[in-house]
Amino acid sequence: MSRALFIVDVQNDFTEGGALGVDGGIQVAGAITEYLADHADHYALIVASRDWHDADNDNGGHFAVDADPNFVDTWPEHCVAGTPGADYHPAFVTDEVDVHVHKGQGEPAYSAYEGVAEDGRAVPALVEERGITDIDVVGIATDHCVRATVLDALAHGRRVRVFEDLVAGVAPETTVAALEEMKAAGAEIVGRPTLDLVEPSLTTEPR
Repeated sequence: MSRALFIVDVQNDFTEGGALGVDGGIQVAGAITEYLADHADHYALIVASRDWHDADNDNGGHFAVDADPNFVDTWPEHCVAGTPGADYHPAFVTDEVDVHVHKGQGEPAYSAYEGVAEDGRAVPALVEERGITDIDVVGIATDHCVRATVLDALAHGRRVRVFEDLVAGVAPETTVAALEEMKAAGAEIVGRPTLDLVEPSLTTEPR
C-alpha cells in the first residue's frame, strides 16, 4: 500500500473574507497544518491543488459575465492566477507539500484530478507513477471540489478516505448530501484523524 494526501483548494478566496468564502475555512486551513506537522511522514505523496483561473476570459463559462451567478455552474470571479485570492491561505503552511497543482486554467474544473503539476504532469499520471493505492482527501469545499476530487479518485480505482474534521462546506444541507454521496460511491468518511487512522505508507520511494 502507498498512500497520498490530497489537500484541495485551501485558498484565500475560499476562506472567510474571500470571493467565495466558506465558513470554517480558516479553521480547516490551520487544522491541516497541524495535521501535517504530525502525519506528513505517513504519506508517500502530498499534493495541494489550487483553482488558477484566467484573468482575461470567463474560463469556459465558469465565471458569470452576462448574468448573475447561479452558484451551480457559474460563479463570481475567484482565484484568478497570480492574485492574492488565488494564494494559499497563510494558515496553511505548505512546507510538507510535494506537488502543487493548478486547475481551471481557462475552463471549469473542480476535481484536483483535473489539475496539472508545475512540471506539466497530469495528476492521474503522477498518481500512477508513484504507485499510489490509497488517497486521503481534505480541504475546501466539501460539497464542490472535495466531492469532485473524491469521486474522481474512486473512479480511478483508488481507495479513498475523507477526514470530516479537515473539510469545510458551503452549506450544511449540500455538505451532508455530498458526504453521503461520497460514502455511497465507496469512500470512507472518518472523523478527526489520529495515528491509528494514518498508518505508515508502505513504500520504498522517498518523498
